[in-house]
Amino acid sequence: MELLASYGAAQIAVAVIATFASAFIRGMAGFGMAIVLVPILALALTPIEAVLIINFLALFIGLSELRMFLKHAEKSAWIIGGLVLITTAPGLMVLAATPPDLARLLIALVALSAFGLILLPTREAKMPGPATTVSAGIVSGLLTGFAGMPGPPVVPYYVGRKIAREIAKASMLAIFTVAAFAGLVSGYAIGELEWRLLWLALLLFPAVLLGNWLGSLAFGKVSDTVWRSFVAFVLAAAALAALFKLLY
Repeated sequence: MELLASYGAAQIAVAVIATFASAFIRGMAGFGMAIVLVPILALALTPIEAVLIINFLALFIGLSELRMFLKHAEKSAWIIGGLVLITTAPGLMVLAATPPDLARLLIALVALSAFGLILLPTREAKMPGPATTVSAGIVSGLLTGFAGMPGPPVVPYYVGRKIAREIAKASMLAIFTVAAFAGLVSGYAIGELEWRLLWLALLLFPAVLLGNWLGSLAFGKVSDTVWRSFVAFVLAAAALAALFKLLY
């Protein structure tokens, strides 16, 4: 396959291992697959190709979990997801018009802000007001297009509240599945979506299924405190990675 010709055997092995690890994080934390996998895939592919492959994988695994989303996701997830659909393309257009150095700075600041928000005291369980929910949806969509990162406004929205972690995880993953669909549609609209990328996504998908399944098993066995600490760790790693890219 022409796409796979750019990979050596060792690179394919690393991609599969990284896919498994990133899917485990997703199954455990409810997000984070792109944080781990995009930099690995970008070693042999362009960044936008790497992001589109992640979108394929996120959509595939998300569709397999649709029943879980419908059962556990909070109503706000569908509101935010709808706004993500509308605002992803504008985010992509903003990225195209933003100088690369400024874009890297803004992405790093977004990652840092998400980590800072998750450290704040846990808020009450009830759903935030319409303004907060709509803001989270708009910003998540813009960041999906601008940085391939729908999570920074979404993770604090759910993890920062005293709600059951099953609800928080299902709500986040429902939104990220919608964001993956929006990312693929936007990639097609701007002429960047090549169907050959689908084949590599299909090659990697079994590792996603296995890693996500094992992560979900771990999710069911750890305490709420351990889970929230793991989420904070993943966000911290994302923030540090963004800063590293900015400085080096």
